[in-house]
Order: sequence, then C-alpha cells, then structure tokens
Amino acid sequence: MVELTFTDFTLAIIGGCFIGVSAVLMLLFVGRIAGICGITFSLLDPNQVKKPWRWIFLLGLILGPMLVHHVYNLPIPEAPTDNLPLLIIAGLITGFGTKLGNGCTSGHGVCGIARFSTRSIVATITFMIFGFISVFLLKQVGGF
Repeated sequence: MVELTFTDFTLAIIGGCFIGVSAVLMLLFVGRIAGICGITFSLLDPNQVKKPWRWIFLLGLILGPMLVHHVYNLPIPEAPTDNLPLLIIAGLITGFGTKLGNGCTSGHGVCGIARFSTRSIVATITFMIFGFISVFLLKQVGGF
C-alpha cells in the first residue's frame, strides 16, 4: 500500500487548485471549456481553425509536470507496464471512449460538473464506474 505524505497531499491540493483556476481562466478569456480531448481532437480536425492557444495549452500540459518534477526533484513515475502494445491499445480505447462520450474527465468531470451539466454528471459517473471495474479486474484477473 502506498503511504501518502504531507508533501504528496499538498502537491495534490496545489495541482487541483491550478486545474480549477485554469478551467475558470479558459472559460473567462477564451470562452471554451478546458476539455483536453476536445482541444486535442480539434487540432486533428482538418476543418477546424488551428488557434495558437490550443497548442500553448497542450504544451503547458507537458511542460507543467516536467517543471514540478524538476523544481521539487521528484522522480518521473514509471509506466504501469512496459508492455508497449498494451499501452497503445489502452490509449486507443481511451481515445475512442472520449470521442464516443463527447469529452473526457477534464471536460466533463472538472468543467461540466461545475456547470451542473446533467450530461457531464452522468458521463463522470460512468467514467468512475468503469475505472473501478477496470482496477478490480486487473487486480483480480490480471494479477497487477
């Protein structure tokens, strides 16, 4: 069992605050929901106008954690498995699910629930249920 320290809890709270503040700023200044999949899928859509803020937002998602790991001298977490085909399949299934659900946990879970969106509340509950089922199956059947 992983034991959380005060530092882990503090970093999680600070990270959560940054996510909340960034979602509010995105809505105020850009007029868009901070849904990562929607932003990413719009960059892949040839009919969509490519706005620079989308690239900046995604770059921040990559550089932000790298900066925190560097500043706090934290080790980079290892992937849950070194099975590259399994990771690719899991990523594709996740991408398919977010497209099917019209959003991901950031869009529905953070922004949608904050706006009291029924669709987002149902989507987030669905994400959570299937996440619990996946963890249970991996622990019981997969031996992870």
